[in-house]
Amino acid sequence: MHIYLKHPIHGTKVAISDMEVEYDKKNGWSIYNPTMPAEDFEDAAPVNVLELKRKYPRKIVTEGI
Repeated sequence: MHIYLKHPIHGTKVAISDMEVEYDKKNGWSIYNPTMPAEDFEDAAPVNVLELKRKYPRKIVTEGI
């Protein structure tokens, strides 16, 4: 059995047992139907909270200075 779950931060996942679904419901996951139109669960799009990695400038090697 495949049960589709969605989470407001983590996105979507597939659970394979009822025990897994019950555990996930306690942690904020909810069951959804993947055949629903996409605009119905746009609010559940994953939120990327990662910061951009700082780009380091290249070190310029100057000879004879």
